[in-house]
Amino acid sequence: MNRDQLNEHLRFAAELGVAGMSRDPTWRARRDKNGDRDTFQSEIIPAPVFTSPADLLAAIKIDIGPDCSRCKLHTLGRRQIVFGVGNPDADLMFVGEAPGADEDVKGEPFVGRAGQLLTKIIEAIGLKREDVYIANVIKCRPPQNRNPEPDEVETCEPFLFRQIDAIKPKVVVALGSFAARALLRTQDPISRLRGRVYEYRGAKLIPTFHPAYLLRNPSSKKEVWEDMKFVRSLLKSEI
Repeated sequence: MNRDQLNEHLRFAAELGVAGMSRDPTWRARRDKNGDRDTFQSEIIPAPVFTSPADLLAAIKIDIGPDCSRCKLHTLGRRQIVFGVGNPDADLMFVGEAPGADEDVKGEPFVGRAGQLLTKIIEAIGLKREDVYIANVIKCRPPQNRNPEPDEVETCEPFLFRQIDAIKPKVVVALGSFAARALLRTQDPISRLRGRVYEYRGAKLIPTFHPAYLLRNPSSKKEVWEDMKFVRSLLKSEI
């Protein structure tokens, strides 16, 4: 068995709940029901139970690793993984497209001009940035801030799904066409998707314009404000 096969075997065992085993004969020896011979078998130890969203998010981050090479973006100039930031117990989660230049430097999503506008949007509905959770569809910056390519999304989006499942927010806001299309599996433009609510992984999903789009098109802030007022009403309701 080579190293790759061994790693895959251990990963599979971990998924089954095997946290470890010992080569100590006194630990491994077991006597059968008749008591006439020793049998040797692996002891299964219950895997640690993650009881909080923070634990689950930490496990996902460890799984991704600090130098992920699962897709080609690791060869195209990205500096670091941009995992996500905010309150693990958040009722509201924002999902963007991908890290930009500022995010690639700092390692945190939405920290540039668009991020500053997002912070103002969050504050406008009576919350603080630290009250919500913010992530992207993919965790690495594409070169020249181009749109993520299908193979990159396919490779990275399972980690986003695990983040959503760990946090279990009441509401997910998809920021911009790319995030909304990726989550909803559609090619409809954001102008057609917004203004509606979708059921998504146990949450209500609200598509709206990306803050970067608002910087270029300030007149669309009115539509985003309408979307965010609806988000606020959902957060206050028993959903």
